[in-house]
Amino acid sequence: MKMMYEINDTHDPNLKSWVESANDPATDFPIQNLPWCAFLDAGASQSFSTPRLGVRIGDRVLDVSAAASRGLIARDDSDHLVLDAAQHMLSHADYRFDSIAYISRMQPGAAAQLRAAIQRVLAAGFENLSESKFPGSRLVLPAEEVEFLLPVQPSNYTDFYASIHHATRVGAMFRPDNPLLPNYKWVPIGYHGRASSIIASGTPVTRPSGQTRADDAEAPRFAPCRMLDYELEVGAVIARGNELGSPISIADAEDHILGLTLVNDWSARDLQKWEYQPLGPFLAKNFATTISPFIVTMEALAPFRCPAYPRPDADPRPLPYLSHAGDEHLAGIDITLEVHLASAEMRRRSMHPVRLSRGSFKSMYWTLAQLLTHHASNGCNLQTGDLLASGTVSGPAPDSAGCLLELTWDGPGKPRKPVELPTGEKRLFLEDADEIILRAHCERDGFRRIGFGECRGTIAPAKS
Repeated sequence: MKMMYEINDTHDPNLKSWVESANDPATDFPIQNLPWCAFLDAGASQSFSTPRLGVRIGDRVLDVSAAASRGLIARDDSDHLVLDAAQHMLSHADYRFDSIAYISRMQPGAAAQLRAAIQRVLAAGFENLSESKFPGSRLVLPAEEVEFLLPVQPSNYTDFYASIHHATRVGAMFRPDNPLLPNYKWVPIGYHGRASSIIASGTPVTRPSGQTRADDAEAPRFAPCRMLDYELEVGAVIARGNELGSPISIADAEDHILGLTLVNDWSARDLQKWEYQPLGPFLAKNFATTISPFIVTMEALAPFRCPAYPRPDADPRPLPYLSHAGDEHLAGIDITLEVHLASAEMRRRSMHPVRLSRGSFKSMYWTLAQLLTHHASNGCNLQTGDLLASGTVSGPAPDSAGCLLELTWDGPGKPRKPVELPTGEKRLFLEDADEIILRAHCERDGFRRIGFGECRGTIAPAKS
């Protein structure tokens, strides 16, 4: 796990790219970032038939698949970079740079070497990958000319409950005298979600229908959800998995993470209230989960490591299998996360989205390594491309809550306090045509700011 914390020449804040937009201090995607993505090239064919593996750089996308096929990515040779030197990086003989899954299966350290090789291709001083150099090619494309896809197609999806602030606040709504259950500080809590309903950023989210029961009603009814909510989360994409029956030690946990993405785990709160006992989340959660297009690598995040959440002295220490002596000071990641909302009326008036909340990932009670290690501790076999979500990221301040359920809560026994939009509209929960935008970035003195892009979703009316 220590390997992920190493700061090296790829993080040099003075490093520039010949892609000029990557040198803008405000960009999410400087040459120090280089997140993975999958896309379709609208200009390559009219059919949009061939997904491509890419890296985001400024306002452009490097077509890694095309660059590799032309022998431009691999060996550290400033005159000629050839693909064959990358062969030893991979854990299997059949190597193709055509999907994130292939990158994910690399041995520990190999993906970092590949990132460094791509960075050299994009750095200032390297010959421009232009149309004049490679006639007829589209190696570096404007981002607005491509269609971003799901970066991975997870076979499995697990959602955790790692924010103690979220757990305590929500628990107080239903159990004012005992908001936090006794197991919370001992074991990372999670549930298995629905991988088939994970959708790409920008895909409309259809309002779900289901059973709900009002507090004063004798029987439930089946109707469209009235309490639709978002949840601000961070997702870890699994690189290499583990064999069934073989746990993953916490010392090795981050070797199994390719990188992080933004997750919006949409929630139907009225369905959830009626159905969640005794077996937990079901139809209130599995209708849609949106993820952002970019996977920010663990290597790019190295400068932004921070101590794990400071547990009070009265809290129990994690059990030995969830403890890694010497690394707690770097087990967290300092990511600033924001939620923005734009209503249909705001868009009609050309208003900018309004920020609803701003929080930090370093406030999470359980670290990513602990979540992954616990998940595999019983021998559960994680697989390449699996998605592990953190659960709602909420901080201690009222404006750092990661969902409307928390933002509109004003304390036990008090009526909910709606969020007021610049138009005068009010929201307790989401209305049709509301758009939610998640954003995130990392900043630290002495390093370039890097970002995660956006995770967007607009609410579409329920279907009959």
